[in-house]
Amino acid sequence: MTNKNKDLPLQAAESTLGLNPVIGMRGKDLLSSARMVLGQAIRQPIHSTKHVAHFAVELKNVLLGSSELSPESDDRRFNDPAWSLNPLYKRYMQTYLAWRKELHEWIDHSNLPEKDISRGHFVINLMTEAMAPTNSMANPAAVKRFFETGGKSLLDGLSHLAKDLVNNGGMPSQTDMTAFEVGKTLATTEGAVVFRNEVLELIQYKPTNEQVHERPLLVVPPQINKFYVFDLSPEKSLARFCLRSGIQTFIVSWRNPTKAQREWGLSTYIDALKEAIDAILQITGASDLNMLGACSGGITTAALLGHLQATGEKKVNAFTQLVSVLDFTLDSQVALFADEQTLEAAKRRSYQAGVLEGKDMAKVFAWMRPNDLIWNYWVNNYLLGNEPPVFDILYWNNDTTRLPAAFHGELVEMFKTNPLLRANALEVCGTPIDLKQVTCDFFCVAGTTDHITPWEACYRSALLLGGKCEFVLSNSGHIQSILNPPGNPKARYMTNSELPADPQAWLASCSKHADSWWLHWQSWVQERSGKLKKTNFNLGSKAFPPAEASPGTYVHER
Repeated sequence: MTNKNKDLPLQAAESTLGLNPVIGMRGKDLLSSARMVLGQAIRQPIHSTKHVAHFAVELKNVLLGSSELSPESDDRRFNDPAWSLNPLYKRYMQTYLAWRKELHEWIDHSNLPEKDISRGHFVINLMTEAMAPTNSMANPAAVKRFFETGGKSLLDGLSHLAKDLVNNGGMPSQTDMTAFEVGKTLATTEGAVVFRNEVLELIQYKPTNEQVHERPLLVVPPQINKFYVFDLSPEKSLARFCLRSGIQTFIVSWRNPTKAQREWGLSTYIDALKEAIDAILQITGASDLNMLGACSGGITTAALLGHLQATGEKKVNAFTQLVSVLDFTLDSQVALFADEQTLEAAKRRSYQAGVLEGKDMAKVFAWMRPNDLIWNYWVNNYLLGNEPPVFDILYWNNDTTRLPAAFHGELVEMFKTNPLLRANALEVCGTPIDLKQVTCDFFCVAGTTDHITPWEACYRSALLLGGKCEFVLSNSGHIQSILNPPGNPKARYMTNSELPADPQAWLASCSKHADSWWLHWQSWVQERSGKLKKTNFNLGSKAFPPAEASPGTYVHER
């Protein structure tokens, strides 16, 4: 694999995963925005003419070789030397850059409302990125590859295109889905299912140390993805890291719902977690435990803690939130088309189908990052004729699950009304939730380049809770913030003992650290996991005997 091909899955991993199941984006919304952009050219003829003239001047400079236009430093599409050294290719690239730049400046300086300008930028991005010179057969890398392979690359590319049209809904494959097998090459940490109900399987992992901390840890993954992101490969397994840290580790594996489970809601998931907690406490003999929730699993964990506080049950000592938003005031592309009509349409579609398909959400998010998630693969798979890369994170990302319609509807309503900002505005399992009353210590992780749950939104969410918070900012995206084992030379994280109301004020006075936040969290969670005791290497208990080996049975459901 060339260096460029090695970068391909890493770029995708930074730009997707951990899907936000709330927001839909309808084709009619995009068409409406496209019509708005075209109509604006007619409504402001003088403004439009001025930008056409400006483009003509820049085009003259391009043709004369005096243009200074160049790609952004992080735009890897034009890395091939031909784009800068060959006069024809350079002019082709600069013409494209000038056209794209002028379109964005034209919409930016129009008299449209701010939200319509943002939508206009989104539509222009979709159009201009689709028409990039790198996506055509004129791509110098594709031309070289064609002659190097005697035309075989073109035939291979057509073969890959035909397969994707038949098997992948016409989307370029991001990874080779035959290269991995859950339970054999992924999710291989030793453990067993020790409890099962209709909603979840509870996996207990076999301890590796002679001594373990008294207080166990329960990990709650997002419902829209499968749990083994926490046990992907031996070197990237948070489960193994916890075991090496002397933590008794349990992870929830959610069932993949069908339309028969359409009525499952947030309370259904919380009731299932309460049963799992009781099983863990019986198995370990502990009086309480620690929890870790990620993304939508973090929302579920926070709601559970609010419920336990309301009922007076002291079963959770401390908890960790990973890339999880409780304050749904999002200023990002995720919320760009989130108006009343779109949200209601999203709810209606899932209620009609009984479930929200993870595959459908994956397509929506791919078009929000088309260069990294679509056109990179168009070039790699079709123009260069390469096989899709083999990458475990992207395999997991494509192994999506469904959400029951009721839960999806509740998430949409939470996005609309933002109930966790107000005491007692949300009710679960018959009790109102007031996050300020949740006073246990908690550890919060966000990612600097996370476009699914922006770090500022994670920070504002941390301020909603009443306990002492350790907020950590990792230098990566949504899932790469989680899969960040020690030893990564590029890993960095930031901390700050103060929690001012403004996230930028926090950032301005934070301390920067090398390596992974896992090591910082290890000390934090060990301090809150009780004394060390002699390890019982037997899994389960008499009341909860071990059943199927990890990764269990629910993870294989399609």
